[in-house]
Amino acid sequence: MPRTKRQRTLRLVEKGVLIFVGSILTAVGLEIFLVPNQIIDGGIIGLAILLSHLTNTPLAVLIVVLNLPFLYIGYKQIGKTFAISTVFAVVSLAGWVAYFRPVPELTHDLFLAAVFGGITVGVGVGLIIRYGGSLDGTEIIAIILDKRTGFSVGEVVMFINLFILSGAGFVFSWDKAMYSLVAYFVAFKVIDITIEGLDETKGVIIVSDNPDEIAETLLARLGRGVTVLHGAGGFTGEPKKVLYSVVTRLEIAKLKSIIYEKDENAFVTVQDVHEVIGGRVKKKAIH
Repeated sequence: MPRTKRQRTLRLVEKGVLIFVGSILTAVGLEIFLVPNQIIDGGIIGLAILLSHLTNTPLAVLIVVLNLPFLYIGYKQIGKTFAISTVFAVVSLAGWVAYFRPVPELTHDLFLAAVFGGITVGVGVGLIIRYGGSLDGTEIIAIILDKRTGFSVGEVVMFINLFILSGAGFVFSWDKAMYSLVAYFVAFKVIDITIEGLDETKGVIIVSDNPDEIAETLLARLGRGVTVLHGAGGFTGEPKKVLYSVVTRLEIAKLKSIIYEKDENAFVTVQDVHEVIGGRVKKKAIH
């Protein structure tokens, strides 16, 4: 059913608020944990921290200036909505970085600063990415190079970030570079959790000689809907019903038990599902 104008407006406001919150958290992680302890993050933010130290230029100014060319490229390559969200995220981050600049750091312990700075930055950046924005132009570069070279997006981003993180060794010290690597790794993992959520959803494909019975039992005992796909055996050519369902990680054991209770020869595959939109059957009590 198409969204009403009011629903679209509320969704837009929600995205704006959460991107704004993400920029606050990112600024907190930078100015209260990482920057005062000379620990950097990866990407454009990490490069901005290095240049700020070398040139005495305010970090807030460099965050905006270094992102300008990538904002234009993002507009051309990805679209207007992405560009607007990214402009809002970058400007918000720059404003909050300037605001938190006089605030003293919470800890002088480099390991604690790297871990908690990485967590805070990871949640902030994750929120911004989840709701349509970006703070890292290196990902835009990676997308373009992926189309023109044999390197994947992940490989390009990793190479750029290793180069930037190595710069911390020359500008600060190699100890600080290693702590920066810790902060980057923590932030990277937390970004994934923030984008995908803690509820590890799994997509399950079931090929069985008793598909109808399995589908009915999954609905009755697990409270999950099942989609029936029509296929054929690759060797025999016989038509087969293929079942597809989405469950949480904690429900996998119960689902397997139900399947093999009905057909011990069933073929089952389980894949990670990063996001589910609509179509979920409300959870029922498990008998």
